[in-house]
Amino acid sequence: MRIIAAACLSMLPLTAGAVDAAAVRAAVDRAIQPLMTQHDVPGMAVAVTVDGHAMFFNYGLASKEGRVPVSENTLFELGSVSKTFTATLACYAQGLGKLSFDDHPSAYMPQLTGAAIDRANVLELGTYAAGGLPLQFPDDVEDDAQMLAYFRAWRPDAAPGTQRRYSNPSLGLFGHVTALALQAPFADAVEGRLFPALGLKHSHIRVPAAALGDYAWGYDRMNRPVRVSPGVFDAETYGVKSSTADMIRFVQENIDSAGLPEPMRRAIDCTHTGYFRIGDTVQGLGWEQYRTPVSLAVLQAGNGAKMSGEPNPATRLQPPQAPPRGTLFNKTGATRGFGAYVVFVPAYRVGIVMLANKNYPIPARVQAAYAILDQLAPGAVRGEVAGAGEKTDAVNTHK
Repeated sequence: MRIIAAACLSMLPLTAGAVDAAAVRAAVDRAIQPLMTQHDVPGMAVAVTVDGHAMFFNYGLASKEGRVPVSENTLFELGSVSKTFTATLACYAQGLGKLSFDDHPSAYMPQLTGAAIDRANVLELGTYAAGGLPLQFPDDVEDDAQMLAYFRAWRPDAAPGTQRRYSNPSLGLFGHVTALALQAPFADAVEGRLFPALGLKHSHIRVPAAALGDYAWGYDRMNRPVRVSPGVFDAETYGVKSSTADMIRFVQENIDSAGLPEPMRRAIDCTHTGYFRIGDTVQGLGWEQYRTPVSLAVLQAGNGAKMSGEPNPATRLQPPQAPPRGTLFNKTGATRGFGAYVVFVPAYRVGIVMLANKNYPIPARVQAAYAILDQLAPGAVRGEVAGAGEKTDAVNTHK
């Protein structure tokens, strides 16, 4: 496969020094070009932020049929990276006093009073610790009435707060009660309140007609063009479409939230709190966390099939844990035709967004991002810790 790559620098100001764009591009090319060839990925948009400076690297095609090249404005389906926005909205609602994480779902959905799901609280829904909700709803759950019937009939296989089992129904219900607390449909709350407050202008749950020209086609295993199908709690769990231009801004705001208005700054910081430990992983709201330096094997295991597809014992952090200095945050996401990965380390002021229009293997995503991160911030992966405010030689021209 012939890969066409393009790179450009944003106009965001540098906070210190000057980024060696050629060195960053070389690191990204080394990681991304072989990956695309190996996994037959039609197009990828990659963004990197270093000390507040964003760089964009665009490869291949957003549409093979139309021969449309990828750009930093191409819309990709984020899959479960959407959950980080659901978490941010929930933290925003909590900060406004509209939502309490200690409440139980029946506080917002009286129909669930007395159901087993009501033994879990809102926080446990948002951290996949409600007691064993499955990865997906059964196929016969197709509307809100069937969703309610499902939750009323569901029986846990563990006590709330003792087991993490990655679950769209769990996170979806978390987002649903958030919207009820805000007295707005979920998509309206995200598109009308959250995205504008974050300064995101090219992110959507419902892609408007004016933006359809930027919406990439995904490609399934047979290389057929596909886009996401509707489903119960799709908006809450896998429904956001966004670009690297917007997503790297979101990452920068997660690295340093000081420029945001107070309610949103608190919301971002809230999503960085750790609530449960599962092996080497700390589960927060939306983001998963790792103490650095972190090995590739640990990061791949934390994003692996055992974590996403099986129940895992969870230890509640008492009190909830503010992220230690050097914490790495990440989240993967996929739909049938798209694959995404986002990772950032606030202490090193670096972050990476990788969006693709193919659902290629997660271990390959993590490996590619890890290789880039090794060039941007060796201390995060190899333990060569720089002093506060220092930059790595790999990306800084002032050495």
